[in-house]
Amino acid sequence: MSVDPFWPSNDLTLDLHHGFLSAETSAPRLRHPHVVLNEGTETALRSILESLARADRFLFSVAFVTPGAIAALKQHFRDFQGQGTIVTSTYLGFNPPAAFAELLLLTEDGIDVRLHRSPGFHPKGYIFQSSDAVTAMVGSSNLTPAALQRNHEWNLKVSASPESGLGQQFHRIMSAQIAQSVPITAEWLEQYTAAYQAPSPRGGTEVPPPSVPELPSPPPFEALEGDGAATPITDVLPAGHLPETGTITPNAMQKTALEAIAGVRAAGERRAIVVSATGTGKTILSALAVKDAEPRRMLFVVHREQILDKTIAEYRRVLGGAPGDFGKLAGSTRQADRRYVFATVQTLSLPHVLEGFHPDAFDFIVFDEAHRVAAASHQKVLNHFTPEFALGMTATPERMDGRNVFEIFDFNVPYEIRLNHALEEGMLSPFHYYGIADVEFDDGTTTDVHTSLAGLVSSQRVEHLLDALHSYGQAGVPPRGLIFCSRNEEARALSAALNSSLLRGKRLRTAALSGADSVESRERTVRRLESGELDYVLTVDIFNEGVDIPSINQIIMLRQTQSAIVFVQQLGRGLRLAPGKEYVVVIDFIGNYANNYLIPIALFGDESLSKESLRKNLIAAEEQGSLPGLSSVQFDRISQERVLQSIVDTDLQSSTKLKFALEQMRNRVGRAPTLWDFYRFEGTDPVILATKEKHYLELTRKLLEVDYKLTHQEDRALALLTHEGFTARRAHEFLVLEQLLTGEVHTIDELVTLCAQEGLATTADRVQSVIDTFTLVEHAKVDLDRYEAPVAEQDGDLVVVDADVLSSYTSNPIFAAAVNDLIKTGKALTRERYLPDRPFTPGTQYGRKEVTRLLHLPRKWTSTLYGYKADATRKVCPIFVTLHKGEDVSASTAYEDALIDRNSMVWFTKSGRTTKSPLESAIIANDYQLDVFVKKSDSDGRDFYYLGTAKVTRAEDSTMKNDKGKSLPVVKTVLTFEQPIQQALFDYFHPTVTA
Repeated sequence: MSVDPFWPSNDLTLDLHHGFLSAETSAPRLRHPHVVLNEGTETALRSILESLARADRFLFSVAFVTPGAIAALKQHFRDFQGQGTIVTSTYLGFNPPAAFAELLLLTEDGIDVRLHRSPGFHPKGYIFQSSDAVTAMVGSSNLTPAALQRNHEWNLKVSASPESGLGQQFHRIMSAQIAQSVPITAEWLEQYTAAYQAPSPRGGTEVPPPSVPELPSPPPFEALEGDGAATPITDVLPAGHLPETGTITPNAMQKTALEAIAGVRAAGERRAIVVSATGTGKTILSALAVKDAEPRRMLFVVHREQILDKTIAEYRRVLGGAPGDFGKLAGSTRQADRRYVFATVQTLSLPHVLEGFHPDAFDFIVFDEAHRVAAASHQKVLNHFTPEFALGMTATPERMDGRNVFEIFDFNVPYEIRLNHALEEGMLSPFHYYGIADVEFDDGTTTDVHTSLAGLVSSQRVEHLLDALHSYGQAGVPPRGLIFCSRNEEARALSAALNSSLLRGKRLRTAALSGADSVESRERTVRRLESGELDYVLTVDIFNEGVDIPSINQIIMLRQTQSAIVFVQQLGRGLRLAPGKEYVVVIDFIGNYANNYLIPIALFGDESLSKESLRKNLIAAEEQGSLPGLSSVQFDRISQERVLQSIVDTDLQSSTKLKFALEQMRNRVGRAPTLWDFYRFEGTDPVILATKEKHYLELTRKLLEVDYKLTHQEDRALALLTHEGFTARRAHEFLVLEQLLTGEVHTIDELVTLCAQEGLATTADRVQSVIDTFTLVEHAKVDLDRYEAPVAEQDGDLVVVDADVLSSYTSNPIFAAAVNDLIKTGKALTRERYLPDRPFTPGTQYGRKEVTRLLHLPRKWTSTLYGYKADATRKVCPIFVTLHKGEDVSASTAYEDALIDRNSMVWFTKSGRTTKSPLESAIIANDYQLDVFVKKSDSDGRDFYYLGTAKVTRAEDSTMKNDKGKSLPVVKTVLTFEQPIQQALFDYFHPTVTA
């Protein structure tokens, strides 16, 4: 973006005046001095990424570095076009060889990585240079994931002009750091690795940099709490990995789940299913539940024989007892008389085996991978036995074939923890996801659903795969990876090609597996992978579930994402915690696939079917630099464009997708789902479901063929309450409606008091706008024709619900339930999404009708509310901006509005106006409250994101051309926001990753 002198984007003087002299100074605050803390989305990592995007040169001088921090920045380092330097040391032996291996790999992308000569090297500084400023962040954050994202850290970020005294000091520091350090080399790393010993909590070892005399051993040191140096990750025994002996005690998650399971059993229920993400310890949890129940006999049913022995071992650790209490029923092993029997469903469901058990032989049955219980073999087992309690365990209860697993377990779900929540709780290994563009063939095309097998296994693609494994795989850790392919032939051919290839100078060792391979062959291959005899196993889908390989440190997705469920299953193969495992690398090769929109759905667990939510999450996660649990998501530019384009091109709210969502939720709750069900289970956005048709009942009638009996009047009233009330973006409508439905007459003052008692900012004017929602006063004729009649009446200061609506509400339970569903869900949504003490919530979306409602303007303004429109009585003027105009927009309205930074934007008035025009001069004088609403383009939909309240800080007369080339007067202004735009929202509109 070129620098316009009118814009304050590079006005360092204003930033310094604001930061050092007066906070009242209006400034862009791009380079103002400020303290960087790890609070919410404002982290040291994000601050680094922001500065990196604006820099021509950077220098990181940090004592401690971990591979995970490099992984979180890797794509940004690869994309950096300037000169970068990282200086570190061997101080206290904190930096493991794997960290130096990752740093050495960065040198291939032009990053200069160096070792400082000082024996007491302990800085934590980040310097960024550009043509007009030098910025430094100095404080307590080392280059570790925890220090950059989670720990309690203090960092001061300051900027100066290159010619200033401070700027020259920074320049001298950068020069001195380079002069006092030497580049790392592969030869030095080999020596360091051979001599390295991980530091203990009370001491450490150092290996000197090249050509430096040997240094004395460092003195004992206290734990470095901020960076975890005192407790190396290799010494930590993660939750879910158990000692060989000793009492097994449940962790916090397991305690909560066990209490919930016990509650279901105490209530007399006989079946329940627990939903727990892969890697969160489902087997141990089920064993603890069995221990609590103290059954006479227990049966554990699995789908795959290869996990039986490990399951038995884990149960023995939990339950104790003699080896003879535990028996296996699989293949030719028939230990069916034991107290605890562990069986494969294939063997157990055989008629002669199953008939050998009395129906009440077991009083507690556990079904592993319980989403399979709908299959015929499992049904035979389930229908044969009559246990006191049956417990299902699964990570993915949803089935693509429509079979209802929840129904089988009587819709009892005592506990549920999905992937994102498990990451937040630290129950899974962090992962670093890299979305990279798949190979580009000689003809300029890439992989798609039509790519031939020859193309998929071509030498070009193999070379592309090897390059990615080299660049993104963990440099200092031997690979133990799964490569998921699109077909078995591809897996076999690629395995053969990789076995004749080198990765970092070593011959690769891989194997391909398919469903045709025997159980023994699969087990043998898995053991070879675990022992380090193999680097990768290539497959299609046999490892989606039922395989436990905690040591997996790479997941390679070499195929299009077919479903979010499968994506999460395959991702989950690498998320188990294991000693010595810091994180998992996920490399996703993104071709030209229509299904690319499923990637953010899977990564963020976002099932809202909202394009705006997916786009915003995608950009924000990458710009923020991290996900829950110190994970990260990074895309190269091409792959990100492919994902974003897929979101634009896909009809997320198609009847097919909505029907699937409805059916899945119906399976979950055992009846036609309500809007409240979607809210409480974090499913599809209830507002999308409610407003897709006249009302939600109409949607379920069409898609689920549920016949609801409503009169014509009830049908229209429910439509009004849905499209006018449920979309209110505030809680006032629901509180007032709830009160009116009592049938009593209420005064305006009574309703004001009611809303105030609920903690809502409320005035008589605001309550009047609520009443207008239900009386349709000041609405457009199209609304009056659509709904035919209001649902409330007002006479002066008195308000009452319409008599016919009240009659229906009290006599028709279907209508009443639908209205109550709107009220209950609406109250929860508005309290979760919108601030109670102001009309608009920054970062959320509003349509023009919602803006008129919340500013207490006539609803009939909606059709004319384009650009901006002022109300002289209330002194408000909402501004609507579409940043990227369509090709069909006339030149006279194609304004060059643009965000400058998080505090200001350039905004043009309507053409034909000057600074002397009556309304525009009043706006420039800030006589009106300006509320600014922005969207990227019309492809974003009808709603706009609210940026905040702004004031005009600069204005000048300018001109623009119309379609005939004639110059038209226009006023060019700078709007400065009262509060900075939320970082995630600014990232969405102004992403540095695609700059």
